[in-house]
Amino acid sequence: MATNPPERQVAQPESTVIQWLLESDPSIRWQVLRDLTDAPTDEVAAERAKVATEGWGLQLLTGQEADGFWGAGTSNPEWVTLQTLLLLRDMGLDPTSEQARHAVARVRDNVTWQGVLPQDAAWHGKPLFAGEVEPCINGRVVTVGSYFGQDLQGIVDRLLGEQMTDGGWNCEQERGSTRGSFHTTICVLEGLLEYERATGGSPAVTAARERGQEYLLERRLFRRLSTGEVIDPAWTQFSFPTGYHYDILRGLEHLRRAGTPPEARMAEAIDLVASRRGADGRWPLENVHPGQLDAEPGVAEGQPSRWNTLRALRVLDWYSARD
Repeated sequence: MATNPPERQVAQPESTVIQWLLESDPSIRWQVLRDLTDAPTDEVAAERAKVATEGWGLQLLTGQEADGFWGAGTSNPEWVTLQTLLLLRDMGLDPTSEQARHAVARVRDNVTWQGVLPQDAAWHGKPLFAGEVEPCINGRVVTVGSYFGQDLQGIVDRLLGEQMTDGGWNCEQERGSTRGSFHTTICVLEGLLEYERATGGSPAVTAARERGQEYLLERRLFRRLSTGEVIDPAWTQFSFPTGYHYDILRGLEHLRRAGTPPEARMAEAIDLVASRRGADGRWPLENVHPGQLDAEPGVAEGQPSRWNTLRALRVLDWYSARD
């Protein structure tokens, strides 16, 4: 396990990889322009605006039913709706755009939880943005709701009260678990960060998020605190979308977005991200999780992924710029 890694510079992406990324969907292109090039702000904004009117973003938006749901005909259309909103957020759909406001208003006014089991009674029929009971779900509701301008204060207060003594969160807490879960914790951290960005947050929210980030860092993002063993080898494979699943790239992406200063406890995880880069300079789509949306049409598991390449490059760029 790396403890005092040598200073090093991560290689800059080759122009051919950047060009490959730019030959893609607007949802990829605008983020490449913003994060990996010196493109002017107005050029970035113009490209971002296309997410609502072209390509993958338009396909998702036009798939919404009049009642606000996505996933008509499925057993849990509210889950497909939540997944779609998460992907639109990842694509960078401008939440102030007419298309976003119209789609989210439909969800707010019509979409409810469709629980059918006896234990679902506590939230069955409640609005999607009112949340559920498990923090891994509520964290994602806070993420999309905050991004798209909804009031999530009640769920945030609940999440603050559910943080565990080790700094993490765990959906199994109500069934006796006393330790945090990486899967649940990353979902909650992403939600709290999005909430802070949307509302300005509060000292309590910031403190909870920073404690949760320390939970990840104390474990070097993938090792047991007790033994130093790798918790799950699957976390060294990178999927997109991730759903509720944790992996090292997802953890690093959160820390980058949160403005966490790069430090030695991230070094081994950074090295692992760098090691997954192929000879062509690209990162593959790995460990595709069942039930997730197709975020990159035509790309199968094992093939080069623009989403993973974009995410990995900006994480490496962030880390290499450390003091």
